[in-house]
Amino acid sequence: MRLALLILAVLIAGCGDKVQQAADLTGELVILTRVGSTTYSVDETGAATGFDYELARLLAQELGLKSRILVAASDADILHRLKRGEGHLAAAWLTAVGDPQIRSSTPYFQSQNVLITHEASLPLTGIEQLAHKTIHVVAGSRQETALLAVREKVPDLIIAADHHRNELDLMEGVAKQRYEATLVNNAEFDIGSNYYPELQDSLEVGPARAIVWLFAPGIDPELITRANTFLEQLEKSGEMDRLKDRYFGHVQRLTQADSVRFIERMRSVLPQYRALFHAAQARTGIDWRLLAALAYQESQWEPLATSPTGVRGMMMLTADTADHLGVSNRLDPAQSIRAGAMYVSDLRDTLPPSVGEPDRLWLALAAYNLGMGHLNAARHIAITKKADPDSWYEMKKILPLLAQARYYSRLKSGMGRGGEAVTMVENIRIYTDILNRHEGPYRPLDRVAQSTAGNKNQLQQNLNETLGNQ
Repeated sequence: MRLALLILAVLIAGCGDKVQQAADLTGELVILTRVGSTTYSVDETGAATGFDYELARLLAQELGLKSRILVAASDADILHRLKRGEGHLAAAWLTAVGDPQIRSSTPYFQSQNVLITHEASLPLTGIEQLAHKTIHVVAGSRQETALLAVREKVPDLIIAADHHRNELDLMEGVAKQRYEATLVNNAEFDIGSNYYPELQDSLEVGPARAIVWLFAPGIDPELITRANTFLEQLEKSGEMDRLKDRYFGHVQRLTQADSVRFIERMRSVLPQYRALFHAAQARTGIDWRLLAALAYQESQWEPLATSPTGVRGMMMLTADTADHLGVSNRLDPAQSIRAGAMYVSDLRDTLPPSVGEPDRLWLALAAYNLGMGHLNAARHIAITKKADPDSWYEMKKILPLLAQARYYSRLKSGMGRGGEAVTMVENIRIYTDILNRHEGPYRPLDRVAQSTAGNKNQLQQNLNETLGNQ
């Protein structure tokens, strides 16, 4: 406890009274952020995730401090609360501001504002064409600030600032042609264009800007120095690239045609198999949407699929795997989905304890394609090349080596199609993201609770009717 207090005292020495009050004397780094696909979100299990969120938490760990997250309503709200001293730093895909009281960190990303329209819209070549157009934007965002600057040159531009929707919601509105256009950053668009392939980036608005952390007025310069050193070390070590890959490395893999076909089949084919994927989740604990993404990658949800190599069914099982898992008919979708889910679960459990999530799941999916023998061979190659065999980011570079004679000739497992496994896993990642956006989680306990409540309501209604008739 004394050490934590000493560290905190060094970090916030000289801070303003409000910043001092914002810090819990148990040794906390208070981080301001906002909800967004590049910043911070909470999944169905209550777990927090997000690139900015994880990066800031890593800083707190480096400093030996706990992290406390304060979620603000918007970029403007973050700046307001930062000035009030409610946090030490802001991590929310922000750019440097012109306020001399608010210092910024070393840049760790580049971001460009892009105007998003429906593919049926006429192309735009300059901001003068925005006259009389209504652009929806998140209220209090730097995109709203950018549009206000544009309106000085294009007075007839109409800005619709939305206090209740985030960037993905606004892009959905454009995709469904409820809105004419929206302005978001290019990272948001890279993610959203997979969910809504009808979108197009029509026009860049303003220059590209560096993404930074912002620090509260009066914060100890030592904290800023240590934060900058931390970011620089992350860049040099490659850890920054790993983190970027985890959140953004797979989002540009699909073509527009790929996304269109997937979403069309998600609506027309998936519903008839949804209950089978739910049952597989209940059996293995693996989210049904990931299992559905795996099935689509394997067969495009075609239960009679057969490959030239002899794998068959919706989950494209080999005869040996099917026999091992008790499958009597690989073309039966119920048996195939159940066995595929069990196989992924078994592969994940086979990996050593040193492999953490989500890398553990991505490596298990690679083994689903390659076999565990080839995956272990690739892990051996990784060790010889001083790469981390537990990291999906590093194994993505190692797996394709299984197809090179100078590597596989020394391996008992022989040649492997490692590049194919990488493509498979990366596609599954983005298919899962799309399903997570369009399809809800499966919560069997919720259904039981709803059913129980429904039965009680029906019993009460019957009782009331009986008493009313007496």
